[in-house]
Amino acid sequence: MIIGAIEAGGTKFVCAVAETGAGTGPASAPPRILAEASVATREPAATLAETAAFFRAAAAEHGPIGRLGIGSFGPVEPRRSSPAWGRILDTPKPGWSGIDLAGFYAREFGVPVAFDTDVNAAALGERLWGAARGIDDFIYLTVGTGIGGGAFVNGRLVHGAGHPEMGHLRLSRIEGDAYPGACPFHGGCLEGMAAGPAVEARWGMKGKDIPVGHAAWDLECAYLAQGIASLVLAFSPRLFILGGGVGAREDILRGVRERLPAALGGYRPGVSSAEDAAALVVPPGLGRLSGLLGSAGLALLDAEA
Repeated sequence: MIIGAIEAGGTKFVCAVAETGAGTGPASAPPRILAEASVATREPAATLAETAAFFRAAAAEHGPIGRLGIGSFGPVEPRRSSPAWGRILDTPKPGWSGIDLAGFYAREFGVPVAFDTDVNAAALGERLWGAARGIDDFIYLTVGTGIGGGAFVNGRLVHGAGHPEMGHLRLSRIEGDAYPGACPFHGGCLEGMAAGPAVEARWGMKGKDIPVGHAAWDLECAYLAQGIASLVLAFSPRLFILGGGVGAREDILRGVRERLPAALGGYRPGVSSAEDAAALVVPPGLGRLSGLLGSAGLALLDAEA
């Protein structure tokens, strides 16, 4: 079966058409990507029109799309029982609040659509084909333009009344840091203190322009370690996957591992050194494809349900 996959981010929509493998079991291979495109996230009408044009062109070349999976920036409504299912909710991204993503693609292509958060999709991709294969209890956290996380507990994605908002954990301010925070809802939450816009606002330059070894990254790792410690204590994961443009950097991963034991304060058994933390906190096994393949995985699991 040919499936469509969308990793809908606040900066860009990454779209792909893929051919499914043998299934989603432990021995399955990930879908084979046949065509891929990146579309800048502009105002909704133009963005959605450009992504739809990609899928029409890809279908003409590779065959009709049978299903489509979307992992979207949020907050979103992932519960099919809700009248707002498939929509982006009250988001700081201008113009996108209330947009019916799932409905748009269902109407455009007349195919079943699966829908969840981008981080839940990435967590699913890692569980099916990446670093968390065979692990029932783990967290995937992405750090980039925003911060968000998805959790597997007892082999199932956590949703609850909506979906977890791990990026909005409240933090203790690190001594000497006067930056108020970039989050329009909470100011100094994890996302407000450690996501890309916070780094840029605090230091006056984008993260990609800040050299390794700069004080910015020491502060970044300190806040991330604090947030990760809270999540580790709350969820007791067997594995913690740190991804995203910032999170998966080798220097950030190393800095977080060095600071995590102190952030845990000796309360998590087995994490008393950076070496222990290295066994717990790992980069994505699928690299940049976690979210995209995970979105395809949403469509596959929806088909098997």
